[in-house]
Amino acid sequence: MNKPKYSFEQFYIGKHLLRWALLILPVAISIGLLVAFFLWLLDMATQTRWQHLWLIFFLPLGGIIISWLYRYYGKNSDAGNNLIMDEIHKPGGGIPARMTPLILFTTILTHLFGGSAGREGTAVQMGGSIAAVFARWYKLHHERKRILLMCGMAAGFGAVFGTPVAGAIFALEVLTIGRIKYDALIPCLMASIVADITCASCGIHHTHYHIAFTDTGARLFSHISFDIVLLGKVVIAGMLFGFTGFLFAELSHLIKSKSNQYFSRKWMIPVVGALLIMAISYALGTVDYLGLGVSNPHPEGISILSAFHVNGASYFSWFWKLLLTAITLGMGFKGGEVTPLFFMGATLGNTLAVITGSPVDLFAGLGFIAVFAGATNTPLACTLMGIELFGSENVIYYAVACFMAYYFSGHSGIYHAQRVAVSKFHTIHHELDTIKQVREKNKR
Repeated sequence: MNKPKYSFEQFYIGKHLLRWALLILPVAISIGLLVAFFLWLLDMATQTRWQHLWLIFFLPLGGIIISWLYRYYGKNSDAGNNLIMDEIHKPGGGIPARMTPLILFTTILTHLFGGSAGREGTAVQMGGSIAAVFARWYKLHHERKRILLMCGMAAGFGAVFGTPVAGAIFALEVLTIGRIKYDALIPCLMASIVADITCASCGIHHTHYHIAFTDTGARLFSHISFDIVLLGKVVIAGMLFGFTGFLFAELSHLIKSKSNQYFSRKWMIPVVGALLIMAISYALGTVDYLGLGVSNPHPEGISILSAFHVNGASYFSWFWKLLLTAITLGMGFKGGEVTPLFFMGATLGNTLAVITGSPVDLFAGLGFIAVFAGATNTPLACTLMGIELFGSENVIYYAVACFMAYYFSGHSGIYHAQRVAVSKFHTIHHELDTIKQVREKNKR
């Protein structure tokens, strides 16, 4: 009988993981420190804007500065997360080290002057950029470089939200719809955990969310140990969450496309965008929809935290945040999409709970994760994020909402470079087309 090729398979596995641990440790620590610095600066910028609301009038100037910086120093950095994803799928021009300082500074500038943006995109771009620098230092070939870039994405995501498990799965899941390659599973988890620990060790405290609802009330069918009626409401809400993610992605891409088409002078794009943001905020009579929107200095103001309580949002809060964020990011300002997606989802969940007579905190939490799942096509990562942020008591509702949102967002998403391996019509794509290519083929 022939001797197996790997008589001591576990030894080789251990050796492989030890090698990756040594490669990842300095990368993840560096990213964790950078994310901590970024979150500190972001908090300072937000507090400064709250104290001096007149800074909002400088948003057009901020847009001009951002446009100028990316035009003369950006190289290919303007592609953001899509550049990192393209490099992971197929090596190209590389990820420049300048991406980190550029996205860091311009995101802070966007928030200081009142742009409606998030932080995930910045953290992931910094993570990918730093990982690319280390990959060049290590002189890694493409397969190992691909894994290290994914580790950079996981580290940035896990550290910025304090959700290391979701961060690891996000980096695996977001690249290709319908397929996850597990060769980077342990490296991404290690990177995300180390970066999160490093960030927390710097004194950074993440926002705590709480869902008080527990499924122990009276049920329509006493012999069924589950609330069928509530589950049905969650299914319908999941569909609407998915459509909201679709609407945001499509509107953002449309605004960006039309802006580049109609304005020959690129610096005019963020200026017009800033004027629109200021005009809409003035018409609404509130600045609640500017900035991150996680919290609000005014007790009656609308924010993600307020959405978990009765009367914590108006019926159209989700739409105004969607519109202002699409204008901000579609017209040249920098930042992430995810925290605004949290805002849209939480406030829409609040509204749906009021309309259907459902638990407000539960539906706000479901919207929080499900709109994100629909816009990024990452239902598994978002379900795990729900567990990390809200606890595991309502995990079935998390999964149902996120999975329904994933399907009902269609073949759309905030990342153009996302590939499709298995479409949502369960058609296998042997050639990994982008979302845009798949949609064009489906129209034929």
